[in-house]
Amino acid sequence: MNRLLEAELIYGRLLTIREPHLIERYNKALSGFGLRPTALAEFDIDMTGFSPQIAAELGDNDYLDPNRVNRRFVIMTPDQENLPVVHTSFSNTAGLMHEFYRANARAINAITIKDALYGEIEDSVSTVESLEDLLSINEVQFRVLSAEDLLGKAGELRQLADRLQTDPEAWRDDAMLNRMVELAKLTGDIRQNMLVPDKLVFRHDAFWANHFGGVYVFVDDKITTVICDPSAPGFRRSRPWQVSYISAKDPATIFDFLAKTGRIELPRASWVDASGLLAHRAEMAALALAYQADPALDFSRIDAVWLQTFLHRNAELIARDGTYPFLQEMLRQIAATGSIKIADVAPERRFLLIRARPDHADQWLTNRLISQMVPSDFVSRFIFDKQGFYEAYEGYSDVFREFVVTRLTQTYLQDKAAFRKRLYGIGDDDNA
Repeated sequence: MNRLLEAELIYGRLLTIREPHLIERYNKALSGFGLRPTALAEFDIDMTGFSPQIAAELGDNDYLDPNRVNRRFVIMTPDQENLPVVHTSFSNTAGLMHEFYRANARAINAITIKDALYGEIEDSVSTVESLEDLLSINEVQFRVLSAEDLLGKAGELRQLADRLQTDPEAWRDDAMLNRMVELAKLTGDIRQNMLVPDKLVFRHDAFWANHFGGVYVFVDDKITTVICDPSAPGFRRSRPWQVSYISAKDPATIFDFLAKTGRIELPRASWVDASGLLAHRAEMAALALAYQADPALDFSRIDAVWLQTFLHRNAELIARDGTYPFLQEMLRQIAATGSIKIADVAPERRFLLIRARPDHADQWLTNRLISQMVPSDFVSRFIFDKQGFYEAYEGYSDVFREFVVTRLTQTYLQDKAAFRKRLYGIGDDDNA
């Protein structure tokens, strides 16, 4: 993973914590979770407060994700909102954290001047043993504490202030008044500074979870749809009257679901021509074949001329696989007619021709599913399904790893927002 680290393709854009008082606050949060304090003098954190260095020190990548449910968080600064989430069991963790930051911005800004917030995103279950456990999660509640107990002190001051207003004898209680002065020195004027987050409950809608080999849950008005391996416990048995189940091995039904629910854009010249997505996927398919033919190939030599030469010299291999010529034919059809009759396309090839509708709320989740169905496109996989990308990367040869890192660095990382906008129609987004 060293290449990924150096290129900031994994654990990139994290916030470095090195100030002693911030490390002390982080350690108090760790102690609050029942974990041993860190001995590190410097470490990086993501939006949730997860640190890859502390995970390595503790020997536990799930130290903020016990049982892979009820995710923990540590907020040291409001600036964390602009960081990625680099380790999670649910695809919507970042979305929920963004909602929490935005709904409680005033409180977070005030508290983190003197303290750190920590706690859990509590679901309705403590462990996930079947699909029913995932389906039962309709909303989450943020349980929030503070490292220096600033929240507790603010609550105590609020109670004393209320007593001062309602009890005529309270003004004679010097001990109470002195305590109020002591607390106010720590919390400031709580009439002006909101220190207690006031929105803690949020909806838990469509998501991907890394349980049972990966589970997609899509929520529509009258029905919930689950896409996963049919061996997952509870498949077709949990709430069959309100849940539709689709096998992850059934591309035809998955495609029909995405199309009927309006989550995808079918191949039309109106977006295909400008995006270059199909041409991109054709190149990715050719590169995958080149790697398959010779994993030790010197991929540093690959350019447009080399690729054309490879295609000519390996015509039989290209024809036998069929993906590259299929995409070239689809591009010709679109150029000639403006669209493609998707019903004439084999189900397993349909995902090569589509992208998520950019204006749909589930655009990122849908693109994640599409990228999983098109594993040769490692660029799309990196953007939308980093867990899947990292797993695939581990199986690549050393020379192909070098090529993949170089390709991502020279294309996507140059201008991520512009790249996503062109290929997928998605503008700048906090999920990236």
